Amino acid sequence: MPRKAGDNAQTPDPRVRAVDALMTLAAAHEWNAITLPMIAEEAGLSLADLRDLFPSKGAMLGGFIRRIDRITLEGRAEDLADSPARERVLDLMLRRFDALLPYRAALGTIHNAFRSDLAGLLALNQQALNSWRYLLASAGIETEGPMGFLKLQGAILVFARIFPVFLDDEDEGLTRTMAALDRELSRGEWVLARAEGIDRFFAPLRGFCRAAKQAREERRHAPGEADAA
Repeated sequence: MPRKAGDNAQTPDPRVRAVDALMTLAAAHEWNAITLPMIAEEAGLSLADLRDLFPSKGAMLGGFIRRIDRITLEGRAEDLADSPARERVLDLMLRRFDALLPYRAALGTIHNAFRSDLAGLLALNQQALNSWRYLLASAGIETEGPMGFLKLQGAILVFARIFPVFLDDEDEGLTRTMAALDRELSRGEWVLARAEGIDRFFAPLRGFCRAAKQAREERRHAPGEADAA
C-alpha cells in the first residue's frame, strides 16, 4: 500500500521515500503542479539529496514502474508454466493491475497529464518495452526477433488500452478490467496468428536471401578473388 504522508521519514531508503512522495503528491495534485521542492519536503529529504537520487520527476516515475515490475515478477504463478500462452499473459496482466491498485488515484492524475504529451508518451513506451521484455520472459514468451518484438509491443498496446478501464473500475474484483482484458487478448491472438502466418510465408525467402548474401561474402574473401579483381 502507498505510505501516508509523514511515514516517509521512517523509511530508511531515500529512493523509496522519493518515489513514495511523488505518488502521494500525484494523488492530490495535478502532475504539472508537483515541484521538486514539494517532493523533497514530502520525502523528508533536502533538494540536494533528491538531486543525487533522481534527475527528474520522470526518473522517479521510472523508479515506481521498476517497483511494480519487481512485485509482478516476484508474484508469478509457477503452476501456470504449462498453460496456454494466453492464460499466462492474462495472469501476468492481472497481477500487474493488482500491484497498481493501491496507487490508482495517483495513476489517474499521471494518465491525464501524459495523454497529450507526445514526448512523455514516447518515454513511457520505452519504459514499457523494458518492463514487458522481462514480464513476458517470466511467462515463457519469446521477445527476440521481429515476431518477438511484435508480441512485446502487442502486450504493451493491450495493457495501455485496458488501463483507462482499470482506472474507472470500482468493482473490488476488477470485473470490468478482467472482461476487457479477455476481449483485447482475443483480438491480439487473432492479429498475432495472422502475423505468424505471414512470417512463415516469407521465411523461405529470408533464408534464400541470407544464403545468397553468405555466398557473396564467401566469394569475396575466397583465395584468388582479390587478385582476379
